[in-house]
Order: sequence, then C-alpha cells, then structure tokens
Amino acid sequence: MSLLTIGHRGVMGVEPENTLRSFVAAERAGLDAIELDLHLSKDGALVVMHDLDVDRTTDGSGPIAEQTLDELRALDAGRGERVPVFEEVLDAVRAPLQAEIKDVAAARALAEVMLERDLVPRVEVSSFHDEAITEIARLVPGVRTALIASRYGLDVVDRAVEAGAATVCLNIRRLTLEVVEHARKADLRIIGWVVNTQEHLRLAHALELDGATTDYPEIKRTGRFTA
Repeated sequence: MSLLTIGHRGVMGVEPENTLRSFVAAERAGLDAIELDLHLSKDGALVVMHDLDVDRTTDGSGPIAEQTLDELRALDAGRGERVPVFEEVLDAVRAPLQAEIKDVAAARALAEVMLERDLVPRVEVSSFHDEAITEIARLVPGVRTALIASRYGLDVVDRAVEAGAATVCLNIRRLTLEVVEHARKADLRIIGWVVNTQEHLRLAHALELDGATTDYPEIKRTGRFTA
C-alpha cells in the first residue's frame, strides 16, 4: 500500500515554516502534497501562518488579526522570507495542497478563492473545528475535507462522519489499531502526523495509513526514514 507523503508547513524541519521557500523545497523533494495553515489578516487577506500571532515565526509581535497585510508583509518570516498569502502559494507550486483553516471566517474567505480558481480537484480543506469543515462544505460543492485531532478517542470518527469529512488527520503518538479499525468501518481515510522518526514511519506502515505528514523531505528517500 502506497503511503501518501505530505509536507508539514512545507518542509519545516529544514526551511522556515509556511513560506514559499519551504513549499518549493517540499515540491522539489517529491512530496505528494503540501500542508499549510490559513488565517485572516485585519483587512481580510488569507495569510499563510500557523499561530494566532506572529511572535514565534517572524521578527514581529502581536495577533495576525490585528495587522493588515502590508504590516504582515514587512515582517521577516525566516531567512528573509515574507509572510505569503494563499494565492501566492497556488502560483508558486503545482502540488496538491491541504489547507488548514482555523475558523468559519477563514472558511468563507477560502471558499471564495476555491470557487474563483476551481480548486476542488487540487485543495483538500482541513480543520480542528467541525463547524469550519461544515461551512466550507456548504459553500464549495464537492470539496474534500479532513478533521484534525490531537487528543481524541473513537469519537473522532463519529465527529468526522457527522461533519461530512472524508479523512481524519490524527496525532500518530495517540493512534491505536482500535481507532484505525473504527475509521475504516466508516470508510474514512487516515493521515498520521507528525511522522519524523523511523519508529513512527514503521507504525504508519503497520497500521496501513493512507498518508503521513512530515517535517522532513527524507521520508521520500532512504536513510533516517527507511521503514
């Protein structure tokens, strides 16, 4: 069974996360898809960043939602990279994307771009929040969605089904055969995250997961990720 490999925020283990540099590196490494995170700026731009604020990943400070796109553009996101908007990522790489949305507002903004650019075949939308998944599915007919969970039990499968998600993206440190079997009975795809060690890669294969999200491009090659 082939394991889909997904670059976590690009290849954040070796490049500044959620930057064009990181996404291009992920594509060049041959990863099958690229995961990224979306927030809305103060003026409604779909900016690519993981945290609620800019403190950890840039030389600035403060919440994303309180800064305009121009203000965010002025920040250094690592190695001279700038905070990208979603549309720039679409143009910079051709790989399939998994876009994580943080709330319903981001879902609505993303829906506009997906409809305008006919992105249903290319972009899977993921979220920790059931209501965000439900909203994007309402707005974008045929969109593929995934429910993400870090701390979870068998209930994550029921939540995914109720939200209409086709995939669950689950913290591999907590993943059990029981959860996998429950998900398979519900015809859900299963992605494990974050797969950065041989032990976790072996587990992903043993559980016959559909995919693995990783910080490092080596998962596609031999060496530290040999299963």
